[in-house]
Amino acid sequence: MALLPRPVWNDVLGQVRCTHPQLVRGWFTQLSMGGFAGGVLTVRTGNDAQQRYLSSQCRQAFTEAAQAATGRLVAIEFETPEPADAEPPATVSADRADLNADFTFEHFVTGPSNRLAHAAAKAIAESPGEVYNPLFLHGEVGLGKTHLIQAICHEIVARNPDTNCLYLSCDMFTNDFIESVEQGALHEFRYRYRQADVLVVDDVQFLTARERSQEEFFHLYTQLNLSKRQIILSSDCPPGEIPSLEARLVSRFNSGLVASMEAPCLDTRIAIVRKKARSRCIAIPDDVAQLIARQIDTNIRDLEGALSKIDAYSQAHSLPIDLRLARLALGDIPIRPVSIADIMQAVARRMKVKVTDLQGRKRSRAISQPRHMCMYLARELTGQSLEAIGGYFGGRDHTTVLHAHRTIVAAIEGNESLRTTLDELVTEVRDAR
Repeated sequence: MALLPRPVWNDVLGQVRCTHPQLVRGWFTQLSMGGFAGGVLTVRTGNDAQQRYLSSQCRQAFTEAAQAATGRLVAIEFETPEPADAEPPATVSADRADLNADFTFEHFVTGPSNRLAHAAAKAIAESPGEVYNPLFLHGEVGLGKTHLIQAICHEIVARNPDTNCLYLSCDMFTNDFIESVEQGALHEFRYRYRQADVLVVDDVQFLTARERSQEEFFHLYTQLNLSKRQIILSSDCPPGEIPSLEARLVSRFNSGLVASMEAPCLDTRIAIVRKKARSRCIAIPDDVAQLIARQIDTNIRDLEGALSKIDAYSQAHSLPIDLRLARLALGDIPIRPVSIADIMQAVARRMKVKVTDLQGRKRSRAISQPRHMCMYLARELTGQSLEAIGGYFGGRDHTTVLHAHRTIVAAIEGNESLRTTLDELVTEVRDAR
């Protein structure tokens, strides 16, 4: 079996990154060539999760890249080398939904919007069935619910490979149930699910309007709960707000920990963008990460989409990623216009002061801190010059505005409450427009 020259392998990886940036993961740098024989290039992966991801998502991309780099008709195979004394690899319910290799705790970014959910998930991963049973996560789409519940599965199986961890979507459960009824295999269906040590069901809101599925799920839930098996559920709303969900299921879902996942704050969004960029091997400056986080305040998927758009624009034009390129790439995403008057009104309401006091000469802490907050937000959100901002606050000069900005930057480092207040004010003044 021959080996391709190392530069050719580098060309393969480079081609994949250029043509399919959305597929690239940080651990691609750990991949290596196995050998080249009979027109088949073998790629060695680090573990089974990587091998499954590459085989299911990336085979075509690597095949095209290998053919372009070698000029030959090349096929790709992905393999995970096993030591001679290795035990059979642990898998997570092979007949169920595959887990995303990137959805681990290491790749999850925590912040005020998801801290409770993350802490509960970590506790469950360490002691399944003993704390927070059931765990019910809810929130809008794209806020990390699926990431977090899959991270629990990864961690549980990593700690105890013998754990029967069953992860699936609600649609998979209901379809499996319907097929089992039609085929007269209900006994096998019940046996399979009731053997689970950990049952994880994503998007459980889709149980609605399916009375027989709800009935079956209720009995499954009861059986697992009596056996102290861990149950983890996710939904786009709290149990009591799921339409047409039976009261007895609502009661049981509420009996454990119900944790909401909200839209991430600005600092969390910046951290998410940076982590996503690292995982895709995309080098972005800090000001670009901040630009994305400020323009996209909806959900994590939209942040990923903006990052992919900037990377694709960079690849298409053979230009390095900088602030100018990022603004060009995101040009169709409007920035909500914010005025200094909007900011003063919002801060005055929140801090219970008068707008005239913010513009006046009073220097008491009750007035000076809200005034500093206004100047800080004006510089962050409006694009106005220091002199123009100072003009709104009784004709103060640019050094006063700069001092106010630095004062708030230093203050939020150790003051989580102030940081949260400022994030909420940013959201308020943008939504007001």
